Amino acid sequence: MAFELPKLPYAYDALEPNIDARTMEIHHTKHHNGYTTKLNDAIKGTDLEGKGIEDILSNLDMSNMAVRNNGGGYYNHCLFWEVMSPNGGGAPSGALASAINDAFGSFDAFKEKFAAAAAGQFGSGWAWLCVHKGGKVDICATPNQDNPIMPGIGCGGHPILGLDVWEHAYYLNYQNRRPDYITSFFNVINWDKVSENYEAGK
Repeated sequence: MAFELPKLPYAYDALEPNIDARTMEIHHTKHHNGYTTKLNDAIKGTDLEGKGIEDILSNLDMSNMAVRNNGGGYYNHCLFWEVMSPNGGGAPSGALASAINDAFGSFDAFKEKFAAAAAGQFGSGWAWLCVHKGGKVDICATPNQDNPIMPGIGCGGHPILGLDVWEHAYYLNYQNRRPDYITSFFNVINWDKVSENYEAGK
């Protein structure tokens, strides 16, 4: 079964003014679609064909750059679309809020650390909030399309929130103002979905 480009759970213009419709359309139909097609090409006829994406990434031969780059690109974007919502923003509640307070001291302190990880990632990459078995959360950043599921990458654990800081994710609207894009991202985070990811990952 080949991997398929997922449909977005909202319209391309639904996240405006935080993320503009043109960026969303190009990001989804060109970039994510490209990773999906190239991932399918890279695994065709190999023992990876038919496996789930998390299985592929968690047991990845990191020297297999076609699967590393395109499998990472496929997985990362699938998560990215889901953790945003037109009705997003605000703050988490329940067990996730407690885990964030335990790890960082406060929600505001978490936002500062997450923003710093995203802003400080040199070149292209991602910032992540991950959960470890038992429920502890952690922040890290990874280059390119790497993610914490891959062997020896980032903070380990399971990514429950990811922010794309490749220029294609923000350049049309924000140009070189990556910190402004990061600030806007907090306005569209779907904390209900992140909480779901937290419960599943812990």
